[in-house]
Amino acid sequence: MRVMAQMAMVMNLDKCIGCHTCSVTCKQAWTNRTGTEYVWFNNVETRPGRGYPRTYEDQERWRGGWTLNRRGRLQLKAGGRLRNLSTIFSSPRMPSIGDYYEPWTYDYEKLTTAPVQEHTPVARPVSLISGKNLAVSWSANWDDDLGGSADLMTADPVLAKISDKVKLEFEQTFMFYLPRICEHCLNPSCAASCPSGAIYKREEDGIVLVDQDACRGWRKCITGCPYKKVYFNHRTGKAEKCTFCFPRVEVGLPTVCSETCVGRLRYIGLVLYDADRVLEAASEPDEHALLAAQRSVLLDPHDPHVQREAERAGIPHDWVEAAQRSPVWRLIHDYEVALPLHPEYRTMPMVWYIPPLSPVVDVVAETGEDAEDPHNLFAAIDTLRIPAEYLAELFTAGDTVPVVGVLKRLAAMRSYMRDLSMGREGDPRIPAAVGMDEQSMYEMYRLLALAKYDERYVIPSAHAEQAHGLEELATECSLDYDGGPGMGGSGPFGEGSGPGFSDPVAVENFHMLKARQTSDTVADPASRGAKVNLLNWDGKSAPPGLFPPRSDEQGGGVPDGASRADLREPDVPTDAAQVRPLPSGGSDSGPTGSGTAPR
Repeated sequence: MRVMAQMAMVMNLDKCIGCHTCSVTCKQAWTNRTGTEYVWFNNVETRPGRGYPRTYEDQERWRGGWTLNRRGRLQLKAGGRLRNLSTIFSSPRMPSIGDYYEPWTYDYEKLTTAPVQEHTPVARPVSLISGKNLAVSWSANWDDDLGGSADLMTADPVLAKISDKVKLEFEQTFMFYLPRICEHCLNPSCAASCPSGAIYKREEDGIVLVDQDACRGWRKCITGCPYKKVYFNHRTGKAEKCTFCFPRVEVGLPTVCSETCVGRLRYIGLVLYDADRVLEAASEPDEHALLAAQRSVLLDPHDPHVQREAERAGIPHDWVEAAQRSPVWRLIHDYEVALPLHPEYRTMPMVWYIPPLSPVVDVVAETGEDAEDPHNLFAAIDTLRIPAEYLAELFTAGDTVPVVGVLKRLAAMRSYMRDLSMGREGDPRIPAAVGMDEQSMYEMYRLLALAKYDERYVIPSAHAEQAHGLEELATECSLDYDGGPGMGGSGPFGEGSGPGFSDPVAVENFHMLKARQTSDTVADPASRGAKVNLLNWDGKSAPPGLFPPRSDEQGGGVPDGASRADLREPDVPTDAAQVRPLPSGGSDSGPTGSGTAPR
């Protein structure tokens, strides 16, 4: 047994409202640079739909992920080593810009400079790549809210695997949203496809990253990734991908997409797994058994033997404790309601999903029956071929049994909690029908519906003994604002993600980084006496806290009658944006408890 730690995520699809806030904040944080206009590390797809890039799930076309050869051994679906080397200069199995979309802006100058005329001028879309006028026909969210459209019946690769009867019925049945990021797989095919060895899996937390210095732009990783979550930066000539916001995770903060999620559907936690069993599990010949095989790789952090092996492997004790409190472990193992995305790709993905129950409830409600009654819900799940068949193609390689089991557990929780919410005694037969007891069902409900910030995100901070390796990663994996990746400096998530600072993302200063990332100013707020609302400042007086106090002054502020010449001008902030205006009487205490209340 070789115990390793892995940062993982679970998304509850019943809570996703398709607002795309996660996509926008990730875009602003990581891919708001030249060369990444079409890149979305996080995107939200409407299902049924073609996805982004278009029909990325059609592996007969794109040849991503792994397959078993004649001897039952894993090999890349795109071919072995010789075939990959023979196509190294021209990979034929790669989406074009048309499969992603040609990014565009609008000719706003025409609106502002157009003379007075009878008709209102129109700002035409202009390509951000060629600069020419563009007829927009596709984008990252083109399928948004088109679930049920007849046009998608032949375009959705998942729907194409389902029987004709289901195809004819699906447009009256369901639609849901599917947020996607890099899966940070236990058996990543992108890393195996890279001729330069630039893509690697971090030993301490399992995050898959791209070494920007080693990347040579062969783009074989794009072909190898079945989820198509590796992108090519046409300006820098490097591959880029979701980093799981590793500078934030190192200091105990969740990813940006999780932090800003409106529906609070994301859970982040640490899981322990046996690295020696990954190859065996990924080589399982029966695709329907891949889910159980992947679950068997994950280790119980409460097992004393696992704890001893984790200590022997150098995993800190507080990381093992974090794995014991991990919401991801509980949703995958204890409650068995989380499922991996496309386990048939054999990459062992570590971003799992709770299938949506809402479509089933809606179908029952439309019949006029009680949609909360367990008998009605159970019967609907058993007889409704969709979304069970469609969800099975997404999460269980087509096996409907695990999906139906998850939906029944969610339906039982819904029915059981309704009795408690109405002031009635809970019916113990409801949880017993799905193999649970009343206590575990209530705990599952609490985690899915009422969990607080610290319960949804159980992220242990990095340790000082890992400092040297993490310091090197700061320059290898940084994604900069202007100079392209691999240039170092300071950016939105620490000293290694943009220009301007020389300090690396090292664990010796992670407390400083955490304070900086959760404060209002570039400096630690503890170094300032107070927060000042500049909207209420008349520009004449000097309110307390606006300027640093002189050494001979007691307390904050400036004494009455002091002139501006008495102030220490070099310490005066020149950028008003550094001090965020706060409403009177408000609070700036964030979810981590940092920040100070305004005076």
